[in-house]
Amino acid sequence: MAALAELVQIDLTPRKPAPKPAWLKARAPGGETFHALKKMARDLNLHTVCESAHCPNIGECWNQKAATFMMLGNLCTRRCGFCAVPKGRPEPIDHDEPRRVAYAVAQLGLAHAVVTSVNRDDDNLGAAHAFVSVIREIRAQAPGCRVEVLTPDFQGNEAALRLVVDAAPEILNHNIETVPRLYRIAKSGGRYTRSLRLLEQIKEFNPQQLSKTGIIVGLGEETHELLAVFEDLAARKVDILTIGQYLRPSRDHLPMARFYTPEEFAFLKHEALGMGFRHVESGPLVRSSYHAHEQAQSTGLA
Repeated sequence: MAALAELVQIDLTPRKPAPKPAWLKARAPGGETFHALKKMARDLNLHTVCESAHCPNIGECWNQKAATFMMLGNLCTRRCGFCAVPKGRPEPIDHDEPRRVAYAVAQLGLAHAVVTSVNRDDDNLGAAHAFVSVIREIRAQAPGCRVEVLTPDFQGNEAALRLVVDAAPEILNHNIETVPRLYRIAKSGGRYTRSLRLLEQIKEFNPQQLSKTGIIVGLGEETHELLAVFEDLAARKVDILTIGQYLRPSRDHLPMARFYTPEEFAFLKHEALGMGFRHVESGPLVRSSYHAHEQAQSTGLA
C-alpha cells in the first residue's frame, strides 16, 4: 500500500483560473440597443453566433447594431473542440428563416449584414440554397445593404459552393480556423486541404469575388505553422484575413495553450500583409465578423 501511495498522487486543491490579461477585457453586454436587438431575435425566432458562440464582443457590437445572424438552426452536426455552438441532430431546414433574417437586417438599418450558419452535413445543398435565399431576401428588403456570408465547407460539395458564389455576396467567408497539425483535435469533421480548396475555388468560380478567412491562435500552434498557413491562403488569393485569440468556452472544450500579446498580433498582421492580403484584422478580441464594416471599407468595397 505504501508503494501504491507513492505512485498515485491526487491534488485536491481547487485550481484558480489564470486571470485574463488587461487587453482581453471586453465591454459587458447591456443597454437599450442590446436588449432591443435581443428581443427582436427572440420574437423572430432567430439565432446569432454572437450568443451561441459566446462571443466576447457581443456588448460592443450589439450596441452598435452589428450582429451576425446564424441560420439553419442552433444545433451543429459537428463537434469542433473550440466552438461553443450547441451540437446535436438538427431540425429540418426552416425555409422561411432567410426572410426573417432579412427583415431583421432591414429593421436594424444595417449597411453591412453578416450571416453564417451551423454545419448541416445532413443537407449541404439545402444549406447552400438557404445562403442564396438570404442574400436575395436582404437585397429585396434592405436595398443597398452589403451582404457577407460565412459558410461551412459543404463537405467539399462543389455544386453547393457554386450556388453561393453565383449569388454574388459582397464578401464570401470560410474560416480555416487552425493549422493543419491541430485539425484532428480542433476541427472535427473538417479537413485543412478541403477548406483550402474551397477558398481556392471561390476565385476559380468568380475571380472578382472578395474572399475572406479567419484563424484563432492559442491552441498550441507554432509561429512557423501560422506563417505557413498564411502563405497557403495568400497563394489562393484570399483578400481578407482575421486573426484572434482562442478563449476556452468551458471545461468541455479544448484547453488554451497560451495568451498571445498585442505585440505578437501586430507581428502576425505585419507578416500577413507582406504576403499580399488586402486587409488583415489581428488582435486578441478579433472574431470573424468583428469590425466587418471597417474591413469592407479597407478593401474599397464600401
